[in-house]
Amino acid sequence: MFEGDGFGVGLTVQQLDVPGVPGPGAWVPPGDRDWHPTRLSELMPVATRSEAGLALEMRRTNVLDSRLWAHRVDLAVQLAVHRRADRDRPAGRPGAAVPGWAQSSWVLEGYSEFLVDEVAAINNFSRGEATRFLAVALTLGHRLADTWAALADGELTWSRARAIAEEVNRCGPDVDPHVVATVEAVVLPEAAELSVGALRARVRTEFIRRDAEAADKRRKEALKTADVFLRRTGDEGMSEVVTRLPHEAAAAMLDAIDSAARTAKAAGDQRPIGLIRAEVQANLTLRPWDTSRPAVTARLTILATLNALLPDPAVPGGGGTPTGVGLVDGEPVTAAHLRALLAALDAIGPGGLRAPPEGSLQLDLIGGGGNLLATLTRPELEAAARRGCPEHGGAAADCRCPLTGPPPATDAYEATAAQRRFLTSRDRGCRHPGCRARAGWADLDHVLPHGEGGATDCDNLCCLCRRHHRLKTFAPGWAFALDDDGNYLVTTPTGVTRISRPPGSYLLEPYEFGLDLPDALIIDVPPF
Repeated sequence: MFEGDGFGVGLTVQQLDVPGVPGPGAWVPPGDRDWHPTRLSELMPVATRSEAGLALEMRRTNVLDSRLWAHRVDLAVQLAVHRRADRDRPAGRPGAAVPGWAQSSWVLEGYSEFLVDEVAAINNFSRGEATRFLAVALTLGHRLADTWAALADGELTWSRARAIAEEVNRCGPDVDPHVVATVEAVVLPEAAELSVGALRARVRTEFIRRDAEAADKRRKEALKTADVFLRRTGDEGMSEVVTRLPHEAAAAMLDAIDSAARTAKAAGDQRPIGLIRAEVQANLTLRPWDTSRPAVTARLTILATLNALLPDPAVPGGGGTPTGVGLVDGEPVTAAHLRALLAALDAIGPGGLRAPPEGSLQLDLIGGGGNLLATLTRPELEAAARRGCPEHGGAAADCRCPLTGPPPATDAYEATAAQRRFLTSRDRGCRHPGCRARAGWADLDHVLPHGEGGATDCDNLCCLCRRHHRLKTFAPGWAFALDDDGNYLVTTPTGVTRISRPPGSYLLEPYEFGLDLPDALIIDVPPF
């Protein structure tokens, strides 16, 4: 694998029969100390290499990475052979896929609709990432043999091979195979010398050059994909509103926004031009000066620890500096940012949290394992606190009995309104690992089917989007379970298990609930 600069590794591949339990003489990692597999940088220490040796080794690892990607492509293509569409329910039968209901890559036609979900679970991908990988893999395996060979020989990086395949796929299923072969033959010799962006443009140019009529047809079809959507950014508390529309309209919009921003700048606005442009676009959309339109309403979901909602220390009688992390519609924010948002909504004051004007407030109580204990309004929570434990002396009792909990079970198949409120608060979306569908778009599914004795209660119900509800019900070989803390376990037909944990488990620490810390080294961080 590696040679030169004072190091060398020989690689031997041998078929082994691996039993379920280590046999006689098998080496077992020691249990009395930390152990990990030998790492390449331990076998071949990088600190001893010269600068030229470091660069040479980087180039060698790039070649090996390309070869591994080609091997991954082969593995995915072969798995697809075992997952043809005849595994799915035939059209017309209950539970069968509805044509056009769920958008996916046309490259996956002819394969099981749940192949993507299995590849996502095996590789720990999101469904979108698995779809893109499979589409590229099948294209390289069946339509771009020379590009796959260049990848397998280490002559082309994965990012460039993927770019070529994605541009071919963008042309759709009706593109002439002869045109594809011609474009590949023209572009491939120079692909390794081009940046990924330049390579994509080169492929698009060649397709237009060789089939302008098809390119015009694709342009007209693309008009149907115009949309506006939200995309998270890497900057704290910031997101992007992405508008997809014809290029000439997008260019005109940007020019109008930039002109208005530069006019404000020339009039004396000292802020950065980008900040002014963003404000201009927001004002053009929201039109804060227009009071004739009805007010905009929204549901705001906030997940935070109690520490993040402590009284402000600047207020007389305050309880100290707020700490912790909060989630606002899935976006992590600091405690200070969270309090500023709640104050802007007039939802926080000397008396604590309250419903905003003309709004409502729902409180979710989360346990140490991240499991949801109860979903209450503030009056319901206050009434439970006043009432206390009816068996041990009311509000003065210190018996630690639970005063509230999940809604009771029902004998009916359909969940009650209280159960739906509890479960959508607990799950916040589809619980299939990696899925981001919102709870409002999800079904309430019986983990153990109702027809097999599964109860309609919060310990046997979870939110699944319609696609993953169908996967659980109709896809062969999958297994599902829900544990006591609300963790959802999904096992693929190939034996890979992934866990979807309740959203609350990612923010809450044991010490925030008065639990003892485990034996661990506690490292203080600045400012100590």
